[in-house]
Amino acid sequence: MTIEHKAPQGTPEWKQARAGCITASTFSLIRAMVGGLTEQQALYVEAIKKGATVAEAIVAASYKAKPKAASIDRALAGERVADFSDTAKALAFRLAIERISGVPLDEGYETWAMARGHELEPQARAKHEEITGDMVREVGFVTTDDGWFGASADGFRFANDNGCEYKCFISPEKLRAILLDGDITEVMDQCQGGMWLTGAKAWEFGLYCPALAPIGRDFTLIVIERDDDYIEAMERDLVAFRALVMDYEARLRAGGKPTAVPAPTPAIQAAPPPEAPPAQAAIVVNPADVPELTF
Repeated sequence: MTIEHKAPQGTPEWKQARAGCITASTFSLIRAMVGGLTEQQALYVEAIKKGATVAEAIVAASYKAKPKAASIDRALAGERVADFSDTAKALAFRLAIERISGVPLDEGYETWAMARGHELEPQARAKHEEITGDMVREVGFVTTDDGWFGASADGFRFANDNGCEYKCFISPEKLRAILLDGDITEVMDQCQGGMWLTGAKAWEFGLYCPALAPIGRDFTLIVIERDDDYIEAMERDLVAFRALVMDYEARLRAGGKPTAVPAPTPAIQAAPPPEAPPAQAAIVVNPADVPELTF
């Protein structure tokens, strides 16, 4: 179950709704783990989990003998091997404080890039509506009913209820990856996260770059289809991160002393995908074909 908070993005009420909430915009930061398995170790573990013998797994991973790393044993036992980065841990600690105080710790701090995005978002939405011939309903903030996870969707299309996400990147690296290489890794966690929270079947990502208006490439639309396998893997990481926030909150309340933390509740069940109405003028694009098909 999800709750839609009506307050427009950027307002004090919107910022209040986000306090202590793990938001989709931070999903990729959270999932940037450190200290995990090497590629060779991962191949060995994957082979064993698929039923291969030790000898077969050694060959599959190009080892000369059975590997002895403790991380492999933990992975085979189903334990978490990688750890959250220091940046993710800092985020978890901030969220723990916000859950205790009930107010945003950053007091609504907004970077120049965030302010620019809010300023250009209406223009991006208008471009999206022009391309699809469909209106986009503005959204404030969508959260799970327990308030643990949320997403500031930039809108939902009326025709198919697809979620919408607009980015106004100016970083040459980010622009090149999307415009020339069709690489949408930068927004994948956020968009799949929006689908996880709302049950939507697709998320329409619009890259708005006014500087490219002279050649008609100021707006690039990519429709990202729901990937349940991706969402399942992401959900595991996010539930583990929630447990970290719970640990920090419990330790703060206990005066900083180590304390038992309640076991994480069962993985959140995403809302079932809604029944889509008859297909209209949606632009569905394979990311690999972005340069040829999305402008």
